[in-house]
This record gives sequence, structure tokens and C-alpha cells, in this order.
Amino acid sequence: MTFNPLRERGIPLDRQLRNWRELNVTPIDPDHADPYTRCRIITMNGIETEAVFFSHHLARHCPDTEIRQQLARVRYIEAQQQKAVNWLLPGLASVLETTLAYEQVAVDLTAWVARMEPDAYLQQAYQFGVLEDFDHLYRYANLYEMIEHRKAEKIVDQLTEVMPGRPTMMHHRDPMDNVREPYDRNNTAPISKLHALTIMAAEQQTMNFYMNVGPMYMEPIARQLYQEIGLIEEEHVTHYESLVDPGESWWEMLLNHEYNECYLYHSFMETESDPKVKSIWELHLNMELEHLRLAAELFKRFDGREPEQVCAPELPAPVTFEPNKAYLRELIATQIDYTTLGTGYVQEAHERFEKMQEALMGGEKPPSERVIDDNRARSGHEYRLQTEGEHPVQSLALNR
Repeated sequence: MTFNPLRERGIPLDRQLRNWRELNVTPIDPDHADPYTRCRIITMNGIETEAVFFSHHLARHCPDTEIRQQLARVRYIEAQQQKAVNWLLPGLASVLETTLAYEQVAVDLTAWVARMEPDAYLQQAYQFGVLEDFDHLYRYANLYEMIEHRKAEKIVDQLTEVMPGRPTMMHHRDPMDNVREPYDRNNTAPISKLHALTIMAAEQQTMNFYMNVGPMYMEPIARQLYQEIGLIEEEHVTHYESLVDPGESWWEMLLNHEYNECYLYHSFMETESDPKVKSIWELHLNMELEHLRLAAELFKRFDGREPEQVCAPELPAPVTFEPNKAYLRELIATQIDYTTLGTGYVQEAHERFEKMQEALMGGEKPPSERVIDDNRARSGHEYRLQTEGEHPVQSLALNR
């Protein structure tokens, strides 16, 4: 059954404000929740955070007081949505446990998007990035075992493997080489715009999270690892945001943001296993339908076009959290040695890459390498979760 959010009507804006009791959502049970429920929560937190940030940026460039007031009204509701979504996470979970969930999102969401992306250049961007997030999960999993004495399958279950991807130390590139070519807003498929916004928002939220939680640890190796991977998340946000056509008007960007929120809430409503969380996705979808209607009116007024000229006439297939083990193993086997040069990808360590490596590390092991050494020394092994057999790259297989 098709669903066209541009033709649906949601809850009127003046009926969307919630009181404290309504915002006091019940968090998920950290020991019994579906790991992918947690992933959906983290994803939508990132999407709502991006919605709030984007609205603020638009307001700062808008001279019309009446429109800024409308943006403020919608943005306050978006902020309530963000609080309700993020507060579904359990306070019992440690920062590091939430970090492992963030990386599971990055791995399985980006892998799914890469599989579904119709544009070859955009697909390559997601394939490139996912191998780095895959390695971050491995590094944090070893930190988790070392300082909390627990195993990452407590968080990721058996859904996502934990083993080396593209080694984190190889992610540090000259900033110039993190900028990609944007899609063409006039010719790209509508789903490609949604993919780019989704992964950009998810990576931005991860960057923000690491910027804030890294100093909360006392252990030097933990502080250092968050600092290192936090810098790489800055690279990833640059990588993904540069895929979006900068020629889109503010009103087209607003329309795409609101459409994407409808798409994701509808997707997660369709695939959610937790009834209480599903009811929140449904409520927020009905709110977002009104936000989309308002954005569409602004788009028609200021861009002089119909929303159907830039948006899909019906929602694409739902975004789905699911295991991507075989797909990721294939990427590891074929693309682990890629880096970037300009807006493209190469397999050699070129001069600009080597200069960045030397300037940042000066020949010393970075925290991402030392955390594995430290865990081997303390636990007698490094942590991995390889459910599908040995590592696909022989040089990264465990020494027996």
C-alpha cells in the first residue's frame, strides 16, 4: 500500500505541544531490548538534532519575522521530539555501551544505505565510510572489555560482527581529501537525497556525542581514543555533507529535511518490534506530516515549484535495520586498502596522505592501536565477535 506524505494530513501544529507527563517516556530495558530498537532510537535522535540545527541556521538567514516565528514554532516541537526520542535510551547504560550502539547504527545503517543506493558514486561514498565505522566498533569493543570487563555482544548481540575493518590509524587524511562531489539536485533520484541526509545526520550526531562525552572518562586511553575517533567523525561529516547539492535553496533543503523525517518515522513504525516505541514513531510521523505540509507551502511560495517536482510521489521501501555480515565481509575483502585523493578514491598512500599521517602521529602508535595492545596485555587476548568465520583479510586474522 503506497503512502504519499505530501497528500496526508497530520496533527495540526497548535495541537502538537506536549506537557511534562507526555514527554516522560519510559526508557527501553537495556538488558532485554532489541538492539535494533536502540539503533532506531539513536538514528532518530540524530535526525531530530539535525532538524533543529538546520532550522536554526535557516532562521539566521531569514529576514522575514513571520516566517522566523513559524520556524520557531515547528522547531520547538522538533526539540520536544528529540527529547522524547533520546530519553528512550536507558540511564543504566554506560557512555561506552551507548557508544557501541552508536557504532552499530553507523555500521548497519550505512551498509543498508550502500546496498540500496542507485547512484554508483554515492554508493562508493557509503561503502568507503562504513569500513571505517566498522573498525571503530572493534576499537571501542576492546576498550569496553578492558575497562568495564564486559563483552560487546551484550550490546550488539549476534547481529553485527566485531573485528578489524579499515584500520583507524589509516583514516586520518588531509581535510581536502574528505570533500566529495555533490549529487545533481536536478537529476538525482529522490531516494539518493534521503540517503545523503540520513547518513549525514547520523554521523553528525556521532561526532557531537564524542565531542561531549570523551572528556568524561578518567582512563587516559579512553580519553585518547574518543579524541582520535572524534576527529575522524569530523572527517565523516565533511565526507557525507559534501554529497548534498549546495545549489538547493533553503526552501528545498527544508522540504527535503521534513520529507526525510516522514520517511524515517514511517519506516521505523513499519519495522519496530517494541509496541511502546512504535507508538512514539507513529505519533511523531503524524506530527511530521504537518511540518512537511508547512515546508511544502513555503517551497511553493518562494521557489515557485510543486513539491512533487523534487520529492518522491510515494515513500520508498522502508529503511531497515538488519544484519549486513556478508556484504561487509565482501567490502573488507575488496576495499580495505582504499583512501581518498581529491574527490575520488585510490589504493596508494599518496604524498598528501603521508604528510598528514606524519604530522598527526609522528611515527608513534595512535590510541586506536594502543587500545588493542593494552587489552591484549590485560585480558590475554583482543576482543572479536566473528560469527561467520575467520577474518576475510589474512593479514588481519587472529594468530592462533
